[in-house]
Amino acid sequence: MSGKTIAGALAGTVGVLVLGSAVMASGTPTTPQMAAGTAGLNASAMPKSGQIYAKWYQRAGSLCPGITPALLAAQGKQESAFNPNAKGPATQYGQALGIAQFLPSTYSSYGEDSDQDGHTGPMDPEDAIMAQGKYMCSLYSRAKKTGYSGDPASLALAGYNAGWNRVVQYAGIPPYKETTNYVAVILADAKRWAGSAAAVSGSGAGPDAVRRAAQYLGRPYVWGGGTPEGPSKGFCDERNGYLNGVCFAATHSGFDCSSLTQNAYWPSVKLPRVASDQYNATAGKTVSRGDLKVGDLLFWSHGGAGGIYHVAMYYGNGNIIQAPRTGKNVEVTPISKAMPEGDYYGATRP
Repeated sequence: MSGKTIAGALAGTVGVLVLGSAVMASGTPTTPQMAAGTAGLNASAMPKSGQIYAKWYQRAGSLCPGITPALLAAQGKQESAFNPNAKGPATQYGQALGIAQFLPSTYSSYGEDSDQDGHTGPMDPEDAIMAQGKYMCSLYSRAKKTGYSGDPASLALAGYNAGWNRVVQYAGIPPYKETTNYVAVILADAKRWAGSAAAVSGSGAGPDAVRRAAQYLGRPYVWGGGTPEGPSKGFCDERNGYLNGVCFAATHSGFDCSSLTQNAYWPSVKLPRVASDQYNATAGKTVSRGDLKVGDLLFWSHGGAGGIYHVAMYYGNGNIIQAPRTGKNVEVTPISKAMPEGDYYGATRP
């Protein structure tokens, strides 16, 4: 058990214990590997044991400004070496469990069934990574309000490691060797692992909408699925919703292109449900392709406004976030590769 573990437990509020080389676990995760180049995270630069969770670090790192996918991935390496079965020694404060090393009591405040597999807990890596992101966002928010020396991300990491009470006690990063090393190692790894498409920053309706949509990166495209409340099952018609001859939409939960944009903007902007109606509702605020801002809606069409068949949101740096088609997942991709270039119709700003 590390010295930091004792410090964090004594802090009384941390609920997360870093074990480093003291982790005791077995087993190999079987989640499909995420391709390199995930927005905000260069998965190929990570250890192979962590690459399989890249899309979940991307989702978790899109929950709030300041906490990036690369930062959370680097923290996952430091916490458990990406081992979803990691178990710390039993203590009077409980036992740290899983890839993010949560005490069950703390996990209960931040964890939920994010991957919709019917169960959740600190040993469920996908759910634990999302809980890690939520907890770090909470710590980051506290850090920004303090005025303590050190940037908010570093203070949040220190709070995760040593306990927020210790950050308050020292009005900054506690002078524990393990905590200062923890922060330094994670920041260094995060810098190396940052992807070319940076995590969305800034505030306002557009950036906020894109961050909400980014929570669903990796979710399947589901024809007719998705509502302002979240992902849902869809339906099949004569041509749409099928995958390999089976009605995929009726058995999977997700979004189609326009339900993703509707969900992202709701309720600050109550967009209509289908892509053509979203264009008509925002057509008075058209923007040129050279003046795109984060959150702008982009449309593709067969033959004009009446033939609009796809909508996506501008993510920044020439990329969009979209739910493309059955068999694909919510993704960040260059505008030029989203749909046939000749079908690009225009953009609007809700």
